Amino acid sequence: MRKRNESVTVEHERAAAAPAPLDKGCSLRHSLRLPAATAAADTGMKRPLGRRYGLWFRLRRLIIWLLGVYIAIPFLVKLCPAIQAKLVFLNFVRVPYFIDLKRPQDQGLNHTCNYYLQPEEDVTIGVWHTVPAALGKNARGKDQLWFEDALGSSHPVILYLHGNAGTRGGDHRVELYKVLSSLGYHVVTFDYRGWGDSIGSPSERGMTYDALHVFDWIKARSGDNPVYIWGHSLGTGVATNLVRRLCERETPPDALILESPFTNIREEARSHPFSVIYRYFPGFDWFFLDPITTSGIKFANDENVKYISCSLLILHAEDDPVVPFHLGKKLYNIAATSRSFRDYKVQFVPFHTDLGYRHKYIYRSPELPRILREFLGVSEHEHHH
Repeated sequence: MRKRNESVTVEHERAAAAPAPLDKGCSLRHSLRLPAATAAADTGMKRPLGRRYGLWFRLRRLIIWLLGVYIAIPFLVKLCPAIQAKLVFLNFVRVPYFIDLKRPQDQGLNHTCNYYLQPEEDVTIGVWHTVPAALGKNARGKDQLWFEDALGSSHPVILYLHGNAGTRGGDHRVELYKVLSSLGYHVVTFDYRGWGDSIGSPSERGMTYDALHVFDWIKARSGDNPVYIWGHSLGTGVATNLVRRLCERETPPDALILESPFTNIREEARSHPFSVIYRYFPGFDWFFLDPITTSGIKFANDENVKYISCSLLILHAEDDPVVPFHLGKKLYNIAATSRSFRDYKVQFVPFHTDLGYRHKYIYRSPELPRILREFLGVSEHEHHH
């Protein structure tokens, strides 16, 4: 009996000391259960490790995808120059949305009439004409003929050429119309072909021709009243194209006002905030700037001012994030030394960073009425017809 018990004990000890059997995959098959605390600890360690590995894998995949897109975009722009043209014009960006351009009164312009003009066959442009505030009460409920006749009243006229994106009903544009109207100016503005409710395809040539058509339309109705041209941002390129052409045909405007202007579209595109992530990309000019030129877009303000013979006022905010201040100053320096301005006033008015006017809020300046009154009052006397 004792021997039997001893043999059972020895066999049990041998079984306990023997290594665990191997399964088919040559891995150990545990025959003993781990204590509950140890198993829980292992599980707790595996979960954060697995979670961290999964997160890193997803992040790495995202980085590779973004890098691929970053490299692909320059090639896409180079192969399709029309993309770059769209980015210059941004005419497909209509802000504010859901605005009825046929009803300027919805924007608080109760003394404004909406017209449609046809510069060329298959091209129609929408126009707003805001009369001076002094004529505001009489203007309510009047038709287009009354507004056209009003251009002959003894008030100067400003043809306003807006920048890219949005429409003639953009918020900052509407606020400027109100300021200018309160100062006694007629304000005529329009959407270039392809913008707002205007029909046609945008191009630099087309935009300039639209502006020329509206200018001639104004001159045919305004008599001897002064007509000034005001361009903002991309509209400064249209403005200098227009005024150069008017000076070449010897029918210059009474003055040119450029708000937030650049030198030329290549320098502006290189300085634009959208280009920051590609500015040091190898072949930046070849990939991004050459396609703009290929599309026939130049807006060469720096060349145009050499052929302009009328008074010039440049307004620029030092904190402009879209068109850098130094480009406006550079354009002024070119104009100020140009022989074409020898007999005309050229003035540059900076707005300090602390004012916060940035790219499109110069209309808020309480100094603007004085600046315009002093400059345009002088320009009328200095202008040589």
